[in-house]
Amino acid sequence: MSTRDHKNLWDYGVHAPGPPLSGHVLVGVDGSDQAWRALDRAAEEAQARLAPLEILHAWPWAGHGVAEVRPGAHDRRAPIDTARDVLEAAAARARERAPELDVVATLSPEPAAAELVRRGDRAALTVLGSRGAGRAAEVLAGSVSLRVAARCGSPLLVVRGEWVPGEPEHGTVLVGVADDVDVGAALFAFEEARRRGAGVWALHVSAVPELSGGPGTPPAGPLEADLKTLLDSEAAVPRMTVAAAREKHPGVGVRIDTVWTGAAGALVEATRAADLVVITARHRHGRGLGPHTGSFTHALLHRAHCPVALVPVG
Repeated sequence: MSTRDHKNLWDYGVHAPGPPLSGHVLVGVDGSDQAWRALDRAAEEAQARLAPLEILHAWPWAGHGVAEVRPGAHDRRAPIDTARDVLEAAAARARERAPELDVVATLSPEPAAAELVRRGDRAALTVLGSRGAGRAAEVLAGSVSLRVAARCGSPLLVVRGEWVPGEPEHGTVLVGVADDVDVGAALFAFEEARRRGAGVWALHVSAVPELSGGPGTPPAGPLEADLKTLLDSEAAVPRMTVAAAREKHPGVGVRIDTVWTGAAGALVEATRAADLVVITARHRHGRGLGPHTGSFTHALLHRAHCPVALVPVG
């Protein structure tokens, strides 16, 4: 294991991590099964990007009973030793699976979510695992994923669903499109599709409810012209949002559909046929709660059937 040797912290010999890297793939590990899956995915992503892989284990994780690598019942080692075990095991696993990767192992005394945001700010991608739905799962891991999702300054990938390294894929990258803010998410989706040799499925989440006559069929009456204009404008949103990405990646096939009602549920259901779902990280602020995620993000992070990529605006 290699840590950056700066000033010593505490009597356990923990060293302050070095300055954040740039253009790398960052993965957070805590010793759980989900973290190993995230590590395997992060190694694949680093290989695909020809980028270094940084493995982060934050000190506070060692004290919450999350890590599977624990001292025995009569082992009086300090929790920091367990933390080092987790990090060393993760680094060894990454190097075994991808010997050519430049692997940096970082042990941090800072809270996991805050350190992941800080060290991932200039990363090409940050990767985290997810334990799935349920209150207990959210307390253990979801809270970290949600906190990072609410503050991430670069793309975040949360490994969900039944992804297994080496298994056949659907050949589809799904991107949720609500408005022109999603241009960055669309570009990320096309880049991922090009890298995978897949197609893009742009699912437009409309703010206009479906009318009785069906999408694009306004009722007769004095408001007919205004409604038709609104529907035509709404129908143009996904085409305009993906236009720049299609121009940049003309070899990537694209399918565009619109969801008029039940958008969050429809996005979750669509992930059954996708290898990856991409949405915009729309950071929001509540009263005294700090940044938090929107309903689409929350739904996908807890219920998606495939990994979820969040792309911040700008």
